[in-house]
Amino acid sequence: MRVWVLRGLLAGLRGLLFAVGALALNAALFGLFVVGVLLSVAGLGIFLVPLLAVVVRAVADYDRRILTQWTGVAIASPYRARPETLGAWGTYRWVMTDPATWRDLLWLFLSTYAAAALLIVPAALILSGTEGITGVPVLLYYILDWYGYGVFWPMSNAVEAALSWPQGFAILAAGLTLAPPALRWYARFTNALLGPTRAAALARRVDHLTQTRTDTVDAQASELRRIERNLHDGAQARLVALSMKIGLAEELMNRDPEAAQRLMAQAREYSGQALEELRDLVRGIHPPVLAERGLDGAVRALALTVPLPVEVEVDLPGRPQAPLESAAYFAVAESLANAAKHARATRIHVHLRYHMDRLSIVVRDDGRGGADPEAGSGLRGIGRRLAAFDGTMSVDSPPGGPTTVTMELPCALSSPRTSPSSGTA
Repeated sequence: MRVWVLRGLLAGLRGLLFAVGALALNAALFGLFVVGVLLSVAGLGIFLVPLLAVVVRAVADYDRRILTQWTGVAIASPYRARPETLGAWGTYRWVMTDPATWRDLLWLFLSTYAAAALLIVPAALILSGTEGITGVPVLLYYILDWYGYGVFWPMSNAVEAALSWPQGFAILAAGLTLAPPALRWYARFTNALLGPTRAAALARRVDHLTQTRTDTVDAQASELRRIERNLHDGAQARLVALSMKIGLAEELMNRDPEAAQRLMAQAREYSGQALEELRDLVRGIHPPVLAERGLDGAVRALALTVPLPVEVEVDLPGRPQAPLESAAYFAVAESLANAAKHARATRIHVHLRYHMDRLSIVVRDDGRGGADPEAGSGLRGIGRRLAAFDGTMSVDSPPGGPTTVTMELPCALSSPRTSPSSGTA
C-alpha cells in the first residue's frame, strides 16, 4: 500500500511538472520558432532559426532523458550529425532539412494538449482527493466561515463537508492509480514524435556500423603491426642469435670444445627466452587459459596477476562465442590494468552476468575517480573493441571515486553450466 501511494504521488507530481512546463515553455518555443521561420523571408530567420533550434533540441533532449529515467521508455535522439564547416546559410539549411526539426515543432504544438489530457487530470484528482480527506473543506466551512466553497469542493452545509472524506478517498485512489500509466503514456507519445523514425534509426545504424567497421579495421591493423614488431624485435632476434651461436659452436667443436660448450649453453638460454616471448605473444592474441577454462576461469586467473585484492563474481550459464569471449576478456584486462595503475585503488570488484541475451561486465574500484574515456587511450580502446560486437561501455567516475566501468555485449551462450560462482583473488 505504501509503495503504491508513493509511486502514485511521485508520478502525479512529475506529471504536473511536465504539464506546467509544456503549457508554458513548449507553447512559447513553438510560437517563437514559427515566427523565426516566417522571418526567413526577410533574411532574419537565417540567424534566428538555428539559435531557436539549439534551444528546442536542448529542451527535447532534457525531456527524453528525464522521461527515460522516470518511466523506462527509452527515447533516442534522432538528430543528424552537424558538418564541421558550415556558414550561416549552411547551418540554416542543415536545420531546416533535418526531419527531426519538424517533428520537434509538431511535438512543441501537440505536447501542450497531450500534457493537459494525460498529466493534469491525475494531478488534479490527487489534489482534490487530498483536500477532501485532510478535512480542508471542513476547516473552510467551520473555521474560515467561507460558507459554500472549498478549493475543489463546493458545499453548503456541514453534511456536505463531512461527505468530502469518503469521496476524497475515492478520488485520491483514482488519481494515484491513473498517474503512473498516464506518465508512461505521455512518454510513449513523446517517443512517437521525438524518437527516431524507422528510416532515421536505420541510417544511424548504418553510420554506427560503418564507424565500428573502420575502428575494427584500424584496430586489427594496429594489432598486426604490434605482433610484427614484437616478433621482429623479440623472438626473431633471439632465433637469429641462436642460429649464430649454434654455427659458431659447430666451428669450435673440434678446435675448442670448451668454448663450443659455452656457446651451446648460451644458445639453450636464447631458445628459452625466445619460447617465453612467443608464449607471451600468443597470450596477447588469444590466451590459452581462455580456450581451456572459459571466460569465468580466465578472468579469475587474470585477477591473480593484479597486485590488488580483486573480488570476482560470475553468473554465466554458458560460454559466449570465441571472438566475443576474447573481446570481453581483454576488456576486463584493460579495466583491471587501468584501476591498478592509475586509480590508486585498494580493492577491485568484477561482476560478470548474463541477462536477457546480454553479457554485462561491471568493474568497480574504490580509487580516486576522475577517469575520462576521452582523456586516455585505454578506455577508448575498450569502447572500440566492444563496438565491433555492437557492445557499449559507460564510465561513472566522479572525483574522489569510486569508478565503475559498465560494459554490455549482446550475445548468445552455449555449453550451459550448473551454477554461478564467486570468490576473491
